[in-house]
Amino acid sequence: MPVELLLRERKSLIRERLRTDGRVLAADLARELNVSEDTIRRDLREMAAAGLCERVYGGALPIAPDAGSLSERAALAPGRKAALARASVGFIEGGMTVFLDAGSTNLAIARAIAPDLSATIVTNTPLIASALMEKQGLDLILIGGALDRAVGASVGARAQRDAELLRPDLCVLGTCGADAQAGLTAFHYEDAEFKRLIASRSCSVLAAVMSDKLGTAAPHAVIGIDARSTLVLEADAPEAQIAAFTERRASVILAGERAG
Repeated sequence: MPVELLLRERKSLIRERLRTDGRVLAADLARELNVSEDTIRRDLREMAAAGLCERVYGGALPIAPDAGSLSERAALAPGRKAALARASVGFIEGGMTVFLDAGSTNLAIARAIAPDLSATIVTNTPLIASALMEKQGLDLILIGGALDRAVGASVGARAQRDAELLRPDLCVLGTCGADAQAGLTAFHYEDAEFKRLIASRSCSVLAAVMSDKLGTAAPHAVIGIDARSTLVLEADAPEAQIAAFTERRASVILAGERAG
């Protein structure tokens, strides 16, 4: 290894490590490349500003995948999302008040709820509300305010005021990235702020997460992984990710283990 790689070479190596290892640590890179940790941290800051990685404490993660609008995302991998929905819907029990957050997998969960279930479902997402309209056993509450088209939901000041009146038994969060260290993260600032608020007011939190989001982070933190968290993952979720989540006391369910 040369005494010091050129900046472009360092960044190319960092991108390759992110692709193959799923994360990088500044201290490890500094030792390997024979440069200071400040140099590596500066490289990571520049790469994060260019949208090439997401900074976390001590290093960086790959950027979370962004598949477009909620309607566009809903059309992707419907079978995989349906499997996650079947594993998640059993956590929604009769008599509960449940918040269903924006997200294409959460839309699949809404569709999977039994039509005769007696529960209260609250959502800030018109597409989810529409999917629940004909389920006569449900009491349905739609949080209002200005619609954020990128998120597909209301997440602004009015929606946050409405959320402050709620105390859900279960919050089913949508997430853009999920990592044991970085927690659950979101692309949009107001969306992350709204998710944080509703999660903080809920007795427990569930997130159904596709495998391509594991070990990634989006720019805005939502909540950490802790004992209140249940993560429903795909059957092929990497064992290292499962172990990292359970070390933080989260409950991990693999699709197929628990059906609604």
